Amino acid sequence: MSLTARLLESNGIPTVILGSARDIVEHCGVPRFVFSDFPLGNSAGLPYQPDMQRRIVELGLELLESARQPRTTLQTPFVWSGDSDWRDSYSRVDDSNRERLRQMGAKRRAERQHNRNAGLVRAE
Repeated sequence: MSLTARLLESNGIPTVILGSARDIVEHCGVPRFVFSDFPLGNSAGLPYQPDMQRRIVELGLELLESARQPRTTLQTPFVWSGDSDWRDSYSRVDDSNRERLRQMGAKRRAERQHNRNAGLVRAE
C-alpha cells in the first residue's frame, strides 16, 4: 500500500496511509501516515468500535489537510488494551489455547455454512 501511495502522489493524487506497521510504512517514505499501535489488520481501530474507527479516519482527513511537509506521521491516541501485553499474546497459538481455538474455528465454519445455506452471505 505504501508504494501505491507514493505512485499516486507522484501523479498528483494526495494520499494518507492508516497503518500499524510503523517501521515498514515510514521506511517506504509515504507522504502522510496515521499510525495506530495496534496489531496488523486493525489500523483503523478496534473491532466493533465505530466511534474510534470514525475518529481515526477523521485524523487521516485532518492530516491530509494540515500536513505541511513530506513524510509526516501522526500517532493516534488510542491503545489496544490497558497495557502492552497484547504484543506477547495476540494471535499466539500454543498448547494452552490450541483446543479452544480449534473449537472456535469449527463453530465459526459451521455458522458461515449455515449463513450460506440461508442465503445470508455470498458463496465463496
